[in-house]
Amino acid sequence: MQFQTVMVSLFINFFFLFFTGTKSESGQKDMELRKTSIYNTIDMAPQLDYYANTLPHQEIKIRPSLDVLRKTFEVRFPPVEKRSHCCEQLKQKQKRHFFLFFLSQMRCMLNIWGVILFLRLTWITSQAGIVLGLVIIALAVSVTTTTALSISAIATNGRVKSGGTYFMISRTLGPELGASIGLIFSLANALAVALHTVGFSEVVRDLMRSYGTIMVDSLNDVRIIGVVTVTILLFITFGGMDWEAKAQIFFFIVLMASFVDYLVGTLIPPTLLKKSQGFFGYDRDIFIENLTPSWRGPDGNFFRQFAIFFPACTGILSGANISGDLKDPSTAIPKGTLMAIFCTTLSYVVIVITSGASTVRDASGNMTDLMTGNSTSGCLGPACKLGWNFTTCVQSQACSQGLANYSQVMGLISGSYYLIVAGVFAATLSSALGFLVSAPKIFQCLCKDNVYPYISFFGKGYGKNNEPLRGYILTYLIAVAIILVAQLNIIAPIISNFFLCSYCLINLSCFHASIVNSPGWRPAFKYYNKWTALYGAMASFALMFAFTWWAALVTWFVISLLFIYITYLKKPNVNWGSSIQASSYNMALSFSVSLTDVKDHVKNFRPQCLVMTGPPKQRPALVDFVGCFTKQVSLMICGNIMEPDKQTQFQDSTDQYVKWLNKRKVRSFYTQFTANTLRDGVRYLMQASGLGKLKPNTLVIGFKSNWMESSPTSIDDYIHTIYDTFDANYCLCILRMMDGLDINDHADFKAIESNDHQLPEKNSANDISENSKSDQVKTVFKNAGGTKTIDVYWIADDGGLILLVPYLLTRRKCWRSCKIRVFILGDEENMMESRDAMMALLKRFRINVTDVVVMTDTERSPQPKNMNRFLETVAPYRLYDEQQEDVSVQELKKKEPWKISDKQFEAFRLKSERKVRLNEIIRRNSQNTTLVLVSLPVPHGDCPSALYIAWLDTLTCGLHCPAVLVRGNQENVLTFYCQ
Repeated sequence: MQFQTVMVSLFINFFFLFFTGTKSESGQKDMELRKTSIYNTIDMAPQLDYYANTLPHQEIKIRPSLDVLRKTFEVRFPPVEKRSHCCEQLKQKQKRHFFLFFLSQMRCMLNIWGVILFLRLTWITSQAGIVLGLVIIALAVSVTTTTALSISAIATNGRVKSGGTYFMISRTLGPELGASIGLIFSLANALAVALHTVGFSEVVRDLMRSYGTIMVDSLNDVRIIGVVTVTILLFITFGGMDWEAKAQIFFFIVLMASFVDYLVGTLIPPTLLKKSQGFFGYDRDIFIENLTPSWRGPDGNFFRQFAIFFPACTGILSGANISGDLKDPSTAIPKGTLMAIFCTTLSYVVIVITSGASTVRDASGNMTDLMTGNSTSGCLGPACKLGWNFTTCVQSQACSQGLANYSQVMGLISGSYYLIVAGVFAATLSSALGFLVSAPKIFQCLCKDNVYPYISFFGKGYGKNNEPLRGYILTYLIAVAIILVAQLNIIAPIISNFFLCSYCLINLSCFHASIVNSPGWRPAFKYYNKWTALYGAMASFALMFAFTWWAALVTWFVISLLFIYITYLKKPNVNWGSSIQASSYNMALSFSVSLTDVKDHVKNFRPQCLVMTGPPKQRPALVDFVGCFTKQVSLMICGNIMEPDKQTQFQDSTDQYVKWLNKRKVRSFYTQFTANTLRDGVRYLMQASGLGKLKPNTLVIGFKSNWMESSPTSIDDYIHTIYDTFDANYCLCILRMMDGLDINDHADFKAIESNDHQLPEKNSANDISENSKSDQVKTVFKNAGGTKTIDVYWIADDGGLILLVPYLLTRRKCWRSCKIRVFILGDEENMMESRDAMMALLKRFRINVTDVVVMTDTERSPQPKNMNRFLETVAPYRLYDEQQEDVSVQELKKKEPWKISDKQFEAFRLKSERKVRLNEIIRRNSQNTTLVLVSLPVPHGDCPSALYIAWLDTLTCGLHCPAVLVRGNQENVLTFYCQ
């Protein structure tokens, strides 16, 4: 009686809605009051508009900035009167929400109910028995219920647009899995249109044949009826959601009438004809007999019966698939879906119990089996006590009636057989119509996301409801093509697996979003659990292979191909705040914290670089150089020091440079810092950059090539930055390019490129990109090094960093063919011994070196012209004693500490001559190399800034290739020990 009460209530509600109409209001949004805070009249109180700027077709409102709040006088706004008809609008809104709740529930129920309900459920009851039949229902409903809970959680975690299942999965798991399942699921819905249409066509064909009517033949009749039917359904969808909703309401009314007809039929005393067919009304013996299973035929096992029944529980996503047409999907989808599952499950349970308690498994349909006497000897089955003897047909297995033999038992039990036939028609047509609406709307959302190419044509919407008419036509053509096949057994396994795959990914989305603990995961629906979601995902995955293993393999293979395409080829530039992003953060945070307990070891040393690039796009060579040996190996942070008065929009510039780095395929972080001087900014960055063990240990800067034109203060600031690096125990690399590092220093890039032919090879710092409109400038570090040579001048043992850097460079594809030569100091007498010892050391380091060259002439005096050039370079920065009359040299040094006194110059003369001489050797041996690395000299504390930068300039001048001055922190970065 409870079931009948629920059914009658729903019937009355839908009857009322059908005749009162479904037209919605205009949907105009009321203007909210401009509420200010208590602090300032231009400082707005919290408003929805400030948080709704990510919604489509929404005017973006920007809060006043802090600068505006600090510098702008207060402004008074006139009060805005409240509208008087808000109560009336609230009532209309509640009425609309009431209807849309039932619309969502009705769609789910219509798509869940289908041919299985009318033609297979009673047969499953005969095979599995009442007890196991209820177990099958419980297991199937457990999967769909957990999926519904996951849908409800996702649907209430923010505004759901059109796209239904695709929209939920893609916005939760990201475009890779979301777009893959979106394409599969929209195709599955299109195929489901054909599936239910063919099912309807077969029923109509059989009905026509019972009256002796045949159009062509058995197969072609199905095709003709199917094409005509799906064409009519297409015209209904062209009428819009109102016409489609009214048609669904009509189908629902027919279904409800058929249920009422069935329930009333169970209470009507059966006729003799019905008794001969096995229906006797409610009987205790029949109920007890049908409690246990009676497996028969090739489908006679529990899992096969479960597989046959499970499609009767699909269709729970139908309400979610029209999310774009729901005023409040976050309310309608959870309530509608869960209520639909409850009502349909209740109907399944009622049918299993009522049919099992009133109909025997086997009956002959022969009136002669009625027993006239009271003797029941030799009679088998519960029908014997009711005066019928079906023993003959049972023993010969020739029974044609009863639960186990007659597929239309519901029509037998019902009060009117034709109402049950009408229910079958309503179930199939409503499902076909529902999927015909769902498939284009899912596909429309997929088209608008522009994830796949060449499909945007079908995303265009028409009318006030943005109806995807082109998508309807595409779905219609796909359905017609499948209908012409007219073979349900071919398409049914694929469709079932597609739906199960969708359930699997929905549950996985909910589970993944729950375990990553993202603050953005705040579903309003609280009646879900991450472990039930995991159960739903695992159960759906297992059922795919349990039902049809080959179809499951095909489904996941197609999804894998689509996933690979989107991940590695398409790479859509979208940001949906997916749980994958949250998971990446969690993993990074977890591993970063776990690194704090890991002790440093020389075998695991990585050059983690803080690169002072400034704006990265202005110094692409410096970015590319470091990116070559840190990519997929170690940490890289691009730093930019800005003066306080030149600071622009911080976040905008940060995003701009991060996009530039990503487009350049450089794996690096970017950070900006405000400081008065370069030295202060670098010192702050060295102290603050990094996280735990992911902290820079190497500073990389560009050489100050214009130092002779710079102010003495800037020179002193640059050199003291190097000193601070040594004091912080950082390693140091200084890159010098022939044409400089800053591309803004060159007025015409083409002039640089045109002069390259004068050089032995193209080693200019910046070559213009092939695409002149692009801001990606090509540098020498992006070109293939070919079979050229990398020369390493290992002058001082710094721990091996100067060897590790070229080794890491040669691991890159474009530098893989380069050969490494190592130059070391030595004398002529022990030259071979020194060379052999170095070769043995490098071999133990497992670094492939082409040659080791021993430099035996570094003690010679440099050529006079080169020494004179050095003297001319430092002359403007010297303090000559003979020029000082009234002021002592000590007082001048205090005012100008960067200058060089005669005493200091003489004290460092030998070191200066060695630098000049070493430069002569480098230019003689490395004119045609690809890259030169030289050990960076560590200055004495008394060395003036001008003299030290002159040394760096002298060491690397006259080279046509990039030169790198490298200095480790005197700790080993290479080892030949195993532990």
